[in-house]
Amino acid sequence: MKGQGGGSGSGGNPYPPLLALAGAVARWREEGHVAVWLHVPILQSRFAEAAASQGFAFHHAEQGSSTLTLWLGEGPSRLPGYATHQLGVAGAVLDESTGKVLVVQDRNKTLNAWKFPGGLSNPGEDIGDTAVREVFEETGIKSEFKSILSIRQQHQHPGAFGKSDMYIICRLEPSSFNISFCQQECLRCEWMDLVELVRTKDATPITSNVAKLLLYGYREGFDKIDITMREFPAVYTGRFYKLYHRELPESYRNIT
Repeated sequence: MKGQGGGSGSGGNPYPPLLALAGAVARWREEGHVAVWLHVPILQSRFAEAAASQGFAFHHAEQGSSTLTLWLGEGPSRLPGYATHQLGVAGAVLDESTGKVLVVQDRNKTLNAWKFPGGLSNPGEDIGDTAVREVFEETGIKSEFKSILSIRQQHQHPGAFGKSDMYIICRLEPSSFNISFCQQECLRCEWMDLVELVRTKDATPITSNVAKLLLYGYREGFDKIDITMREFPAVYTGRFYKLYHRELPESYRNIT
């Protein structure tokens, strides 16, 4: 079990013996720390009770440990909360040569409605990579990320333990066409005419709305609907970030 003081002069401190916890907290206060982060391995979870008796509260838990915090500064705690959102990503894979789009029906849903294949993003995984991976895992179709089409925000989501949910639908371009869908996850999978998907009553509401958007882009030009991605170096050395926005004309993109 390890404790770490936060604030001026913070640094890793080996966790003192359990009986000395109260003294350690007092010392951290005297040293000017404003917060303490306490990491408790799962096999030492009994120590969380002792920490709670000193005012520690749970911040988050992962597979092998939990993290507790204690605010030592003045006023209410200013420590950031843990992640409050989950991110789901789906792929609208459109075959432009036929006007057909890839759709699935989930096996474990009470309502067998057509939808775009997708799932939860893994930690550290880019949005487009999630869409491509999930489409392949569910349908066997290989594809390439082209753009973001839509973002849904929903709070108190039942499938996210009451937290907020972000659901992004991407436009993908297929590079294979023979379906080999995962029968554990999907009841049905097919290439459906985009106009049929727009008109059918057997699709989820978000699928119907995005299908209309996709049809508009297919007929009038994807530049009217696409949210594209560019990569830039971050302020943190050696790191990069992805910026998603409507495409800028080159004359504006090159303004200095």
